[in-house]
Amino acid sequence: MQNNFDFIGATDKPALVAFSTPEWLETTKTALAELGYKVHTAATHTDFLIRFSQVSYRVVILEELFAANDLSENLTLQALQNMPMSQRRHATIILLGSSFQTFTPLQAFQQSVHAVINSSELFLLKQLIEKAVADNLFFLHSFREAQRQAYSGAAKNEVAA
Repeated sequence: MQNNFDFIGATDKPALVAFSTPEWLETTKTALAELGYKVHTAATHTDFLIRFSQVSYRVVILEELFAANDLSENLTLQALQNMPMSQRRHATIILLGSSFQTFTPLQAFQQSVHAVINSSELFLLKQLIEKAVADNLFFLHSFREAQRQAYSGAAKNEVAA
């Protein structure tokens, strides 16, 4: 297990990937790098959970068979599914595999992720990542705006007191 982390600056966009298929991993890392993300790779389930708990990743891309023989054995996906939303809201989580139909909302909902992508569409991965991130940011915009206003209102009350 490797715990060496690159320094993450305030302007960096960190991404975490977890793949068992080397070709998919390289394609994903290339797409994320082209989009300006600083990519970290998890080698095991434990490595993934340690990294995820220590860095607020903007994008997480997980292979459906990451260190597993089938989807039900993917311990990383199970951990993400059981994690409270407050611990994973910062990331757009994308599940990639051959058993999904790209951007099918019901399949994404069933897997507790933001988007699913079929591996046959890896040639479009850069655009699909952009779309998933944009959709998630749009979905959470009202929540984040209300949260920002609540924080700024609380800060004003503290200054006044």
